[in-house]
Amino acid sequence: MLEAFSWGLLAASSLLVGGVLSIVFSIGPRLLGVVMAFGAGVLISATAFELVEEAFETSGLLSDVALGLFAGCAAYALGDATIDRLGGEARKSSRGEQAGGSPLAIVLGIVLDGIPESAVIGLTLLKGGAVSVAMLAAVFISNVPEAVAATAGLAAAGWRRRSIFGLWGIVVLVSALAALAGYAFFDGASPSVVAFVLAFAGGAILTMLADTMMPEAFQHGGKLVGIFTTLGFATAFAISAFE
Repeated sequence: MLEAFSWGLLAASSLLVGGVLSIVFSIGPRLLGVVMAFGAGVLISATAFELVEEAFETSGLLSDVALGLFAGCAAYALGDATIDRLGGEARKSSRGEQAGGSPLAIVLGIVLDGIPESAVIGLTLLKGGAVSVAMLAAVFISNVPEAVAATAGLAAAGWRRRSIFGLWGIVVLVSALAALAGYAFFDGASPSVVAFVLAFAGGAILTMLADTMMPEAFQHGGKLVGIFTTLGFATAFAISAFE
């Protein structure tokens, strides 16, 4: 269990890296957009090959995969809609739109975005006996541009640096606990349950990408987003194939 927590902590630590990069360097919106697109492509590939495909191979039942995918989609969409109504809709904006939102809703929204992918790290460790390098890399890489964008927006909205890094510290800890929970709660679970949970995480991640990350990437990166999304997808696929 300690191993699951440690891997989850490592994957989420890139949020702090992104926060530092945003504070130290002036990252232009176009660069931010293409990096977000690359991270989205990485997560899409990891979801397809490390989650959905793995879910089907685990139970061999399309019904388990379908139920998990749509349950994850519904759960994330419902949680995201609730947080939006509470004032956390602009939590990943880089333009300072967080100024009009609720600080608590922003924190909860960012935590919601990170839980599914972190829980999967524990699940892959449970399933294969070793952490999935492709999934770990996908989470680590995708966290960086998200943190860069959100940090820039929070700073523009008037948040102090101490508050911003306190937020990322909370999210890193929650993400590590989510990885631990993914390992501990499903140890000894049936193949159908494991398949459902893997697919559930996949559905939640895909919904998160379509709802928050990819629109922001296209807004900043324009037509280059397609190219860098494909590059990210190919990179994660190569890691998965060599693994």
